[in-house]
Amino acid sequence: MSKFTWAILALIVLVAGIIVYNKVLHPKEGAAPAAGGGPPKEMSVTGYIVKAKTLDNNIQASGSLLAYEDVELHPEVSGKIVDLNLQEGKAVSKGTLLVKLYDADLQAQLKKLQVQRVTAEKTAQRLKQLLAINGIGQQEYDNAALQLDNIDADIMITQAAIAKKEVRAPFSGVIGLKNVSLGAVISPATTIATLQQIDQLKIDFTVPEKYTDAVNVGDVIRFMVDGQDETFNGKVYAIEPKIDEATRSVKIRAQVQNSKAKLYPGAFAKIDLGLKSIEGAYMVPTQSIIPEARNKKLIVIKDGKAKFTIVETGVRKEAMIQVTSGIMPGDTIVTTAIMYVKPDMDLKVTKIVQQ
Repeated sequence: MSKFTWAILALIVLVAGIIVYNKVLHPKEGAAPAAGGGPPKEMSVTGYIVKAKTLDNNIQASGSLLAYEDVELHPEVSGKIVDLNLQEGKAVSKGTLLVKLYDADLQAQLKKLQVQRVTAEKTAQRLKQLLAINGIGQQEYDNAALQLDNIDADIMITQAAIAKKEVRAPFSGVIGLKNVSLGAVISPATTIATLQQIDQLKIDFTVPEKYTDAVNVGDVIRFMVDGQDETFNGKVYAIEPKIDEATRSVKIRAQVQNSKAKLYPGAFAKIDLGLKSIEGAYMVPTQSIIPEARNKKLIVIKDGKAKFTIVETGVRKEAMIQVTSGIMPGDTIVTTAIMYVKPDMDLKVTKIVQQ
C-alpha cells in the first residue's frame, strides 16, 4: 500500500477510537438531550402563599430645606454708600435701615419745596378769603390752589427718590455675608447681602403620582437631616396642582418650625410621610413580579401547573410589593426560576418562603 493509503487508515482508526471512548467508556458525557430538545417536564421552584396583611403605608422621600423667605438685597438706584448698617449673621426687624446712599442733593431739593409750599399755602388761604367776599375772581384762586397741589406732588416725587436711596429689610430675618463696604459706589446689579427668614422653614419634596390622592394639606411629616440624630416634624401646607411630566411626580411643600435654629436652609432631608394603614393588603416578594411592556405578571401555581396572571401593583417596600388585583388569599406564587418557567409547565414546590 502507498503511504497515503496508510495515512487514511490510521485516521479512520483514530476516529473510531474516539467514538468508542466517548460512547462506551464515558457514556454520561455528551449524553443526548431529552426527547424534543425542550425543557424538563417538571421544574422545582420556591413558592410563596398569599395572605392578607395590614400594610403600614409610609412613603419615603427626599427633600430640601428652604428659608421661609429669602431675598438678595439690591439698591434701586446707583450711588455711594454713606451709611452701612449690616451686621453679618445678625437678626434684623422688618423696616430696619440697612444701607443709605448719598442723597444730600435730594434732601436740599426737598427742603426747598417744603419752603415753597409754606408760601403757596399762605397765598392760597388769603385768596380763598378774598374769594369769599368777591375780592378776586374764581380763576385767580384756582391758579393758587393748583400751584399748591403741584408743589405737593413735587414733594412726593422727591421723597420717593430719597426712599430709593435707602435699602431696608423687607421682612424680619437674618443677614448673610455682606459684599460691600462703606464708601463703595454700587448699582442695582450689586448684591449687598442676603436676608433669610429662618425661624420657620419650608421643605420641598416629591412623591409619585399614584400617591397624589393620599397626601393632603395638614398632613404631618417626619424627617431627619445629616449630622443630627433628632427627628423633626413638619406640616404640609401646599401641593403643586399639576404632575411633572418628566418624573411623573407631584411636588409638595411643608412648613417647619425652627425657633431653636437647629436647621439650616439648603440641608438635605430624609422624609417619612405616614399615610393611613391599608387593611387586607396582599404583599408578595418583589422578585416574583414579571414586568412587561404593558402590564405586570405573576406565576400562580394551579393544580401543579404554572399559570401566568396579569396583576396590578401598589405600595412598594424594601423586599415586598402590594398587589391590588389579580390574586387571592391562599394562592401560591413562584419566586424562583421565573425566567425558566413556561405556561402550563408542571411545577414542584420544594420550599415555601415566609416574609
